[in-house]
Formats: sequence, C-alpha cells, structure tokens
Amino acid sequence: MAEPKFLAVGVDSVDAEHGAPAPDRLISGDPKFRSWNVEERDGGLYAGIWEATPGKWRIVYDEWEFCHILSGVSVIAEDGGEARTVRAGDSFVLRPGFKGIWEVLETTRKEYVIKL
Repeated sequence: MAEPKFLAVGVDSVDAEHGAPAPDRLISGDPKFRSWNVEERDGGLYAGIWEATPGKWRIVYDEWEFCHILSGVSVIAEDGGEARTVRAGDSFVLRPGFKGIWEVLETTRKEYVIKL
C-alpha cells in the first residue's frame, strides 16, 4: 500500500522521546522535554510537537525552525536583542545562528517544522 499523503500531527501517532537541556546550557530549574516527531524526511526535514516544563537554558540554533505555540508561556531572549513572551496562538521562526535563552514560565507545548 502506498504511503498516505495526509499526516495528522498529534501526540497519539508516535511515542514521545524524553530529554532535557545539556547540563552546560542549564541556567535554572529542572526542565524536562517531551517530543513527538511525527515526520522525518531525507534532507533534514522534521515536524512534530515538543513540550517543556519550567526552567531556563541557553539555546543555539544551527537549523531553521517554524514554531506554533499550542499552550503555556515562555520567554525567548536573543543575545543582544529583546526578550519576547510567547503563548498559545503565537507563531514564529528561529533562523540558523539564533543564540539566546529559552525560559519556560508555564509548561509550554509547540508544533514545529525544522529544516536542517
């Protein structure tokens, strides 16, 4: 049977992967991650859902990522730039080379599309 061309993005379609920030990037708290990567394609394309519990850590992006916040509240501060509060309904792109801090104030869940 041919691979379906419609793929629903949700937490019930795949098992969650668990993680946390690298210890050398952790600033405060004890954040835990869950990711449901529902799509992975040759050429470095990924799509799914990511969730993080409260905490603060440094981020460095080598990839391009589109994010849509489903729930929670986070503050993303770019080095040398302004801090932005994101919450349910907000969408944004983090471009390669983005460096800064991600602080989860309330457990945050987002949909993502990543292109390496």
